[in-house]
Amino acid sequence: MADDLLDRFFGRGVPRLGGPPVANPRLADPVGLQLLVHEPLALEAAEVEKALRDYHPEMAQATAELYFVPPRDKPASPDGIDPAIMGLFGWDRHVVKVVGFASPMPADAVKACVQPAHFDPQYKALAYEHQSHVMLYYAGYDHDPMEQHVALAAAAGARAYFGGSFVLNENARTALPAAMLHPHEEDAGDLFATFRGWPLPFLFCGFVKLEVDGTPGVWMRTYGAHRFGLPDFAFHSPGHELGSVTFELFSNLLAYLRHSGKQFAPGDTMRVGDEVFMRMRARTPDEWYLESEGEMLVTERIGPTEVNQ
Repeated sequence: MADDLLDRFFGRGVPRLGGPPVANPRLADPVGLQLLVHEPLALEAAEVEKALRDYHPEMAQATAELYFVPPRDKPASPDGIDPAIMGLFGWDRHVVKVVGFASPMPADAVKACVQPAHFDPQYKALAYEHQSHVMLYYAGYDHDPMEQHVALAAAAGARAYFGGSFVLNENARTALPAAMLHPHEEDAGDLFATFRGWPLPFLFCGFVKLEVDGTPGVWMRTYGAHRFGLPDFAFHSPGHELGSVTFELFSNLLAYLRHSGKQFAPGDTMRVGDEVFMRMRARTPDEWYLESEGEMLVTERIGPTEVNQ
């Protein structure tokens, strides 16, 4: 049984309708989320499977399989941590790889996500006190990046019932309290619809403020939009007071591009509000802090007479 699960974990096998999940071997760089757990790592496949099936009607036939990795009788891996649990969650066309560690997530990685996150600072300190962590990777067969992220959020939300405290998106440099992935009255019984309606920079992409030495003001930028085939955006603000406005601007721009299928290019101009006009430009070589895994477009305020010039 363990050998069969590990074969399917590594993409060896043929997925069949109604059969056990097989990880998609063609996903060379899968999207992922990370779950911090505030207690020692302890899972039972049957309990997790029930949590998955209860999480959303689309997951009523979900399965959870776990393999408990035997302790090593030789030195630990170079990074000092080895997986304690490996497994697969599966439902419909979705497969999620699960890799659990009995130790905390590396502190630098946690800080990079939690420090810029947009929730109360008093809770951020709790993130550094976690005892174990779980890595979740999309390994299914849905090509839509939104559906991949929704599946990961669902897997993280169901797993979070077993001591999960915070969910991180390391690629996007952001984090949320895990309770945000649990049902709320405003979800009207459909968490998936809530996830699909979240502004991308809420969790699936990141929104980060940067104070750069020698540069007055605050740079605000997104991370991880390339996962959706979209550009990242940046804006240089005179101060932090424009954070909410800029978050909304970037959310609207990303939503417009995702739903319309259109593209922006350096030099494009637009009206984004009452008497507010913007122009896009590429980042300059010395703006190293705006590097992106995909395209980066810097938004700049312009006057109304500069539009479409």
